[in-house]
Amino acid sequence: MTTFEKKGLTKKSENSSEWYHDVVLRAGLADYSEVKGCMIIKPYGYAIWENVQAVLDRWFKDDGVQNAYFPLLIPLSYLQKEKEHLAGFSPELAVVTHAGGEELAEPYVIRPTSETIMYKTFADWIQSYRDLPLKINQWCNVMRWEKRTYPFIRTSEFLWQEGHTVHQNEEDAIEMTLKALAWYKKFYEEHFAISVYAGVKSSAEKFAGAHKTYSIEMVIPDGKALQAATSHHLGNNFAKVFDINFLDESGNKILPHQTSWGLSTRAIGGLILSHGDDSGLIMPPKIAPYQVVILAIGGSDEKEKAVTEHVKDLSQQLKSADIRVIVDANFKHSMGYRINEWELKGVPLRLEIGSKEIDKQEVTYIRRDSFEKGNFSLGNLTSEVTNLLEKVQADLWARSEQNKQQLTVDVENYDEFKKVIENRRSFIRAPWCEDAACEAKIKEETKATSRILELERIDSDEDGSCIACGKPSKHHWLFAQAY
Repeated sequence: MTTFEKKGLTKKSENSSEWYHDVVLRAGLADYSEVKGCMIIKPYGYAIWENVQAVLDRWFKDDGVQNAYFPLLIPLSYLQKEKEHLAGFSPELAVVTHAGGEELAEPYVIRPTSETIMYKTFADWIQSYRDLPLKINQWCNVMRWEKRTYPFIRTSEFLWQEGHTVHQNEEDAIEMTLKALAWYKKFYEEHFAISVYAGVKSSAEKFAGAHKTYSIEMVIPDGKALQAATSHHLGNNFAKVFDINFLDESGNKILPHQTSWGLSTRAIGGLILSHGDDSGLIMPPKIAPYQVVILAIGGSDEKEKAVTEHVKDLSQQLKSADIRVIVDANFKHSMGYRINEWELKGVPLRLEIGSKEIDKQEVTYIRRDSFEKGNFSLGNLTSEVTNLLEKVQADLWARSEQNKQQLTVDVENYDEFKKVIENRRSFIRAPWCEDAACEAKIKEETKATSRILELERIDSDEDGSCIACGKPSKHHWLFAQAY
């Protein structure tokens, strides 16, 4: 029996979709619920989200962003005020019409996002230029009624953070929009060890009601795209609708400019898809709930007791260096079973120690990402573990960067574009005239959507001919089939 059969896992290399569902359930990340399209996030999965929160929340607060909380229910009339916004979310809205045994005088919508209810309040909070900039974030759940769901990747209810800021002028709002995008890019690359693309969305793909939408795009190893975070320059569209204005230094009434930006539990889905293998999850050390698992090797009752005590001491030694450690001294299960379970959970580094290792004053280590095996001296354990965890993090990022480059193809015409789609699903960088009709044609014929125009290409002219219509184009955009 192979290790894959022991674990009950579908091989990722054979069926990534079935593998994904197997891993989510077997690794204890999430479970199905009785509510359509909604999942239960189990402690191990939620621990990842808590680590995400800890990193981003610190960055937000260092920039003066304050956390707040707004109601889950939003009067339907608020969304109706901004027609484009309502149209963008209308098919996904969950509407509450009855409460307390009675029909409500006005229906409420379970928030799909909080722009409308927040901005109605911002109109009361902002009177003068002295009240700006206003920077508010909330960590919460939202609901968008999905017809086809996929754990973490696409669920009707999900967790996220949504930042909302108000500024005196457009320049400050644009700066904030790009700053939030940079936070997300830095987070994915430094903490999730995933190399991503960052850029601006097309007009057809932008957020409903936004002036411009910027996005972080993951290149999943199967060649598909995953929109991993977004940052929106809202202009003053919502300010006009919700009567947000301020008096400037001269006493003139001015419309402010706004932004909104968010990252959700979808990030965890991207993490699973990006780093997992046939044996289960692979967790980057910086975000892993447990960075190290210490497995005590059994023997006689007397030896097991001595090993258990020794392992506890080693655990405390590592914890004192702020390394997240878990001890497995459960001798009721076989060593093979225990190894398989921790590999499935993707703990970056496994340390194994028994009476022989104690006598030699060493410990055996196994890296989860490469299964490289070696020995550490117990006298240098903390520094050796710290250095190896840093190397695992760096190696995972390098592997992701290599994957991104290998799965990005440059083409100059539609025949080349379609050939790539047919032969090997990838990101495709191609000239496009930015006409919505051509965008729709490409999507209909290839199922590939425009992902972004990369930030570094926005101000450069790359004269070409649109792959769809042949007309002149100024930029090469990224296209891909998406989750």
